[in-house]
Amino acid sequence: MSYYASDLLTGRVALITGAGTGLGRRMAERMAGVGARIALVGRRADKLGEVARAIEAAGGAAAAFPADVRDVAQVQAAVDGVVARFGRLDILVNNAAGNFLCPAEKLSPNGWNAVINIVLNGTFFFSRAAFPHLAKDGGSILNILAAYAWLAGPGTVHSASAKAGVLAMTRALAVEWAPHRIRVNAISPGPIHTEGTDKNLWSAAPDLEARIIRQVPLRRLGTADEVADAALFLSSDLARWITGQVLPVDGGHWLGNGVYDWNPARGTAAT
Repeated sequence: MSYYASDLLTGRVALITGAGTGLGRRMAERMAGVGARIALVGRRADKLGEVARAIEAAGGAAAAFPADVRDVAQVQAAVDGVVARFGRLDILVNNAAGNFLCPAEKLSPNGWNAVINIVLNGTFFFSRAAFPHLAKDGGSILNILAAYAWLAGPGTVHSASAKAGVLAMTRALAVEWAPHRIRVNAISPGPIHTEGTDKNLWSAAPDLEARIIRQVPLRRLGTADEVADAALFLSSDLARWITGQVLPVDGGHWLGNGVYDWNPARGTAAT
């Protein structure tokens, strides 16, 4: 179900990285559903093609542009290809990410560099390549963060450092590119089920999901649709006077962290 007008992004072109699966795919489908033409970027052409076909079958417009966000030449070629295909670029969603849980003392240089290159460098490479096109008519950049960009998270030093860099980049570019009418914001999704989290997070421990839910004030996991709705809002003219902001979409998870173990309604510890 969509809460937005069906023509909210009509005439706009949105480029979404990491669009072959998970949140990237859902954001692509959601934006296509309200009129945007979608440029799907990722390393796996087969996955991108699957998403493009699904969007077109639903009446939308989409095209795949396989690229590795770590490779500057491939990034530039993808952006050039999008503009050649659709004639413009209005929205950039930097969603591509790499993550895995690893104790810092066991993290290899290759493991560190892999995440930093995808998350931090990839976000900058695409933002820089998109800049001249977004600046033509004013555009939007949306970066995807995680709460451990500002909170402690054992086993996430590589991804936390990368996301913290993207947080700083979001604010810096929001100020620097405001004269070009480019808005730069971010979303911090909370715990949800996606292909990636099911593989890399929820399988880490049999009771992990239940423990996480107890830390969420709204007492449930979120959905990809709820994150996609927030992404759609920040990327549209509904948020035309919002820039440099981070919107947690997490049921209050980043505020919880044990604070809500007390249930005042029952006068007991929550379970």
